Amino acid sequence: MPELTEETIFTWGAPPLKFGAGAIDEIGFELTAYGVGRVLIVTDPGVHALGAPQRLADTLRRYEIASEIFDGVHVEPTDDSMAKAVEYARAQGPWDGFVAVGGGSAIDTAKAINLLTSHPGELMDYINKPIGNAKVPPGPLKPLIAVPTTAGTGSESTAMCVLDVLSMKVKTGISHWRLRPTLAVVDPLLTMTLPPEVTAAAGMDITCHALESYTARWYTTFDRKKPEERVTYCGSNPVSDLWCEKSMTLLAQSFRAAVQRGTTDVEARANMMLAATFAGMGFGNSGVHIPHANGYPIAGMVKDYRPAGYPQDEPMVPHGQAVSLTAPEAFRFSFDSAPERHLRAAALLDPGADEHSDPREQLPSVLTRLMRDIGIPNGIGGVGYTEADVPDLVPGTMKQQRLLATCPKTPTEDDITAILTRSVENW
Repeated sequence: MPELTEETIFTWGAPPLKFGAGAIDEIGFELTAYGVGRVLIVTDPGVHALGAPQRLADTLRRYEIASEIFDGVHVEPTDDSMAKAVEYARAQGPWDGFVAVGGGSAIDTAKAINLLTSHPGELMDYINKPIGNAKVPPGPLKPLIAVPTTAGTGSESTAMCVLDVLSMKVKTGISHWRLRPTLAVVDPLLTMTLPPEVTAAAGMDITCHALESYTARWYTTFDRKKPEERVTYCGSNPVSDLWCEKSMTLLAQSFRAAVQRGTTDVEARANMMLAATFAGMGFGNSGVHIPHANGYPIAGMVKDYRPAGYPQDEPMVPHGQAVSLTAPEAFRFSFDSAPERHLRAAALLDPGADEHSDPREQLPSVLTRLMRDIGIPNGIGGVGYTEADVPDLVPGTMKQQRLLATCPKTPTEDDITAILTRSVENW
């Protein structure tokens, strides 16, 4: 064979999916296939109070599966909150499996618990470089069933676990295919009580997942890797493209309706749950880039911003808001790398949009119109930052080289500075 210097291989994976109203009530049956006798249900206080975790525990009992509910998940988890969750699980274990019920925070915390109760070590051993040591999980993990209660992160489909490292004021993660849940159980009825602000923020996470994955570097443009060197994010590819396109089509149909009529519009909620899962099937393999890289320091260095619809006990920028705030400017920057993809994405997200006189502005204008309609803050200024804060945000973005490497037009530090500066206000 000739010596190959460019990548010729892409990988794609996703867990089996059970989707539909009432699907949560069939988890006991699904777990019988794995021979489990005792599982930990991982959730947060808000979801626990709504009753779904206890309902799940009751159904497990009918299948002679013992369970315990841990409701200590922190919304937007940190290294501290995850370490405490792992400590609890280790002390109360052993466990035969896990069920995560909640948003991405609960599912990602359950992934960390699963990893660190299945194998020795601490969070920093496995966190991505250059922040952590990027140790590879040495063997299989226990069964993990992911039950999302928000339509946003797509964490039920992905092999990533995201958290804030408090000492560095930066968001990062653990990425390896072994973290991917064993089964995704998606029940749209679990999202009917979401406040409109949470629906909007989580939906922008879906939007950015689909857009960033669709506009990521094509997989053959990476340097050829040995099998053991290949990372989870392999670049856009024919399979991830299909899921991202379908996700954007569903967003166009139902995003605004889910925000405006979410308590009554079951079809809109179902479409948003599918969109989140489909986008996860896309970006969980191809990757995300600049908006997510920028979103990590925006969330990690929050000052006094307390978003409506979320717990008010401490400042936070919800992940979906954080990644969306620089997206219009990021896609202006990346347009030259793949104009046809940016234009196709704009047409999928808003089929009725008038064509902009400047093609570079088509996707940013579609995004800003959507963000205004659903009440997303106006740029990073809307969550408390000013132009004077940009030099402090840039280093946090530049640490996300795993994400920036996926951008088809690799940004420099000056590029990131310009994108953040122009995103103080988006309209």
